[in-house]
Formats: sequence, C-alpha cells, structure tokens
Amino acid sequence: MLNVLLASRNAGKLREFAELLPVFRLVPWPAEAPELPETGAFFQDNALQKAEAARTWWLAHGTEPVDGVLADDSGLCVDALWGGPGVLSARFAPELPSYHDKNRRLLAMLPDSADRCARFVCVLAFAPMQGEPFTVAGAVEGSLASDPCGEHGFGYDPIFIPDGHDHTFGELPAEVKHALSHRGRACVALRERLA
Repeated sequence: MLNVLLASRNAGKLREFAELLPVFRLVPWPAEAPELPETGAFFQDNALQKAEAARTWWLAHGTEPVDGVLADDSGLCVDALWGGPGVLSARFAPELPSYHDKNRRLLAMLPDSADRCARFVCVLAFAPMQGEPFTVAGAVEGSLASDPCGEHGFGYDPIFIPDGHDHTFGELPAEVKHALSHRGRACVALRERLA
C-alpha cells in the first residue's frame, strides 16, 4: 500500500479518493500547511502546480514519509458559458457561501433556450518523492438539470446529469457515480499508470 499525500483540504475529494483509491493510504494536506497555487490556465497546469508545491513543502516540513503526492484540478465546463466556470469552478461566485447557492446562480445564468450540455473534467497529477510528476485525466459528458436535485456528492453534483441517466450525480448512489465520473475515470487511469 502506497502512502500518498493528498494536496487538498476538500473533505468531499478526500472521501471520494479514499473510496476510489483503496490501495492508497491517504495523508490529508495539513491545516498548518500553506494554500496551494492555482494560477494556471488549464486543469493540467493547476494540478501540476499543486502537486509540485505540496511535494516541496512536505520535503521540508512533512511529519511522516510518503511515497508521492496526489493533486487534483477539476471543474464543470458548460457549453453555453463558453466552457465556464471550468478551471475557475472552485472560485466561481466567491461571495456566495455554499454550493447550494453557487449552483442556483450558475443555473440562473443560462437563458431558458440555452444548450444545457456540460462536462466534468478532472486532471490528476502524481508527483513521486523522487522523479518527475505526471498527469492523467478523466471526463464525463452530460447536461445541466433545471434545479438542483439530490444530497449525495458535493460541489456541482446536484445539477449535473451524466449522459444515459435521468438523475444528477447528487441523486445517484456513490458506486454508480464513481463508475461514471470524471474523477473515477481519472483514478482508473492513475492506477493503470502506476501499475
């Protein structure tokens, strides 16, 4: 079993990665550690920035040995919003305190006649403690619901309906979501690459 530092404090991501990568023992990014950079124009840029910055900090301040660092950059890309919020998904509508409010704001931005096609994208960066980092990616196509539905998952899950389904990620059981999701597909690619 690999000891892997997860370069995120997002509780939803930590839970999902623990379910998707049971071969890893995940070490959460500590509360006292600095915020990680996300200044790239693309998901891959941000994932690599976070993985490399977390590795550098851990080498100087880490409290236990780890085999590598895992970082994720993911987001919702909506065709009618020119691909937005995209890499800015985590920073969309920062004045709103909850994703419930952010989801309603995003849906309100779509005209009634708008194309509702969207996709979730995830890029994972893995930085071994010795060696070059690499990235893998996953995506899932779908559409936006008219209203948020479901209490499962986190973030934009209650407004995203994956292709071939009638329910949002917020309504689907975790095992169904994991088989379909951008993060699930990226984790499959990561496991294959590490094998």
